[in-house]
Amino acid sequence: MDQGSLKFTKTHEWVGVEGEIATVGITDFAVNQLTDLVYIELPEVGSSYEAGKVFGEVESVKAVSDLYSPVSGEITEANSALVDDQSPLSDDPFGAGWITKVKMSNPAELDQFMNAEEYRKFCESEAH
Repeated sequence: MDQGSLKFTKTHEWVGVEGEIATVGITDFAVNQLTDLVYIELPEVGSSYEAGKVFGEVESVKAVSDLYSPVSGEITEANSALVDDQSPLSDDPFGAGWITKVKMSNPAELDQFMNAEEYRKFCESEAH
């Protein structure tokens, strides 16, 4: 996905939108903070989540981090390839490393998120 068209959350998820489907992943900043990833728990296809609720987790050798659903809706796909191989999360976080796809029930929720430039500045402030 083109990073310029993505929306970013303060919990380091990214959202790309095509029609009513939001593709969700975690950013390279998040992956770099976690370092060596060893496990990911994905949401079940067909399950529904409210924005801001935990829908899975990613585990590294040093920490377990919750994954938060940036938007409300129903999970239409989960990237099951990540269960056996987490490397796309760090190698291609905005492409092959996508985590889930959500059929949004309230697209207006996207309005609260940062664009790529705002997110870059946010990460710079987090890193200090």
